[in-house]
Amino acid sequence: MDTVLLLKSAIMGIVEGLTEFLPISSTGHLILAGSLLNFTGTKAQVFEIAIQTGAILAVIIVYWQKIRETLVALPSSRNAQRFSLNVLIAFLPAVLLGLLFGKMIKAHLFTPQVVATTFILGALVIFWAERRPQSAARIHSVDEMTAWDALKVGLVQCLAMIPGTSRSGATIIGGMLLGLSRKAATDFSFFLAIPTLIGAGVYSLYKERALLSAADLPMFAVGLLFSFVSAWFCVRWLLRYISSHSFVPFAWYRLVFGLIVLATWLTGTVVWQE
Repeated sequence: MDTVLLLKSAIMGIVEGLTEFLPISSTGHLILAGSLLNFTGTKAQVFEIAIQTGAILAVIIVYWQKIRETLVALPSSRNAQRFSLNVLIAFLPAVLLGLLFGKMIKAHLFTPQVVATTFILGALVIFWAERRPQSAARIHSVDEMTAWDALKVGLVQCLAMIPGTSRSGATIIGGMLLGLSRKAATDFSFFLAIPTLIGAGVYSLYKERALLSAADLPMFAVGLLFSFVSAWFCVRWLLRYISSHSFVPFAWYRLVFGLIVLATWLTGTVVWQE
């Protein structure tokens, strides 16, 4: 295996792990990194989706106690059953809309103009959400959520189908606007990411299986490993960060990054793949 390709895989894995769970959109960052590294094409797109599994493994480890307790108590605990059902309810809208409109969105919305616009609009939404006092939150734990709360967060997650929106940004900030505390919204975003990203990765690998061979295993393994390690550090840092800070710095970051997307497109630095 080409060592340069493995190095590129490691860098892409780090980018994925550091951006997947922050409200800044991993998609935009992977596009820029992939173009600058000349790591593009259909196989690269499959790789970018597949290595999300490494990032999700980090979430599973960080939240393992809650996941284990839920699984053990599932047969007899109404709280565990309600929590599991809420995750399922929130997960289903993205599945349905993804199957119905995924190809259309990829064909028509995967443009630098759309990505830059959603980055900037997302920043404005974060500013708006953070102006609301945390005392206005009515839900302070994922265990307090109802099925209706879960469905609303699941519908908001569908906005992330638009490139540049950010899945974590949509669910966390959307959850806050729907009445969840910053901590509850972040926790539920992580739990919801488990079926969402694993499902997307498995579906992508199955759909494009003809493109892949055993020779690609080292590339994918390296990407998964570095995605896992960087995501583990990122998730643990984010949980500490939100205990005493807001998401406003991420809003400023999104504004700047949106302008960078436009600049790299206008100058031809980044080649956008159809």
